[in-house]
Amino acid sequence: MLPLLDTRQKDRDITASFVADLVLQILSYVSEKERLLNKERQSAGIATARQRGVKFGRKSLEKPKNFDAIRELWECGELSASEAARRLGVSRPTFMTWVGKN
Repeated sequence: MLPLLDTRQKDRDITASFVADLVLQILSYVSEKERLLNKERQSAGIATARQRGVKFGRKSLEKPKNFDAIRELWECGELSASEAARRLGVSRPTFMTWVGKN
C-alpha cells in the first residue's frame, strides 16, 4: 500500500497532489494552533508567578563601597570606563548602567 503523504514522488496524479496538499495544510493548522496554545499557557503561568511574587531575571549586583570614588575619577577623565569597570570587578556595560549612560 502506498503511503498517504509521499512528497518524494514527482509525477503524482491530481488526487494524490490534492491529498498531499490537504494533509500538509491540516498539519500546518494543528501546529500553529498548538504553538498559540503554548504561548497562552506560558503567559498565564508567568502572570500567576508574578502574582505570587516570583522575581524573574538575574539578581541586581550591589555597587561596591568604592563606587563613588571610582565614578568621580571616571567623570573627571582620570579613568576610562573600561578601567573603572575593571577596578570595580564588573563589566563595562554594568558600569555604564550604574552611571546612567545606558
